[in-house]
Amino acid sequence: MTIEFNVEGMSCQHCVSAVTNAIRERDAAARVQVDLAAGKVTVESAAPVDSLKDAIDDAGYTVVAVANR
Repeated sequence: MTIEFNVEGMSCQHCVSAVTNAIRERDAAARVQVDLAAGKVTVESAAPVDSLKDAIDDAGYTVVAVANR
C-alpha cells in the first residue's frame, strides 16, 4: 500500500535521513520518498499506517495529514 503523509518540521537532508530511518525501523523493506519543499513523505509499505505515523512522530516530526494513494 502507498501512503502519503503531510509532515511539518522537515527542513534539510538530516530530516530526510531521520524520517527514512525511522520508517525503515518499522519496515526494513519500505520504499520512502521525501519531498522537503512540499512537506510530503510517500511510503510504500505493508506496515500499518499508525505504525508508520508513530515512527515519524517518534523521530520528532509532526504528521498533519495522511492519505492512502
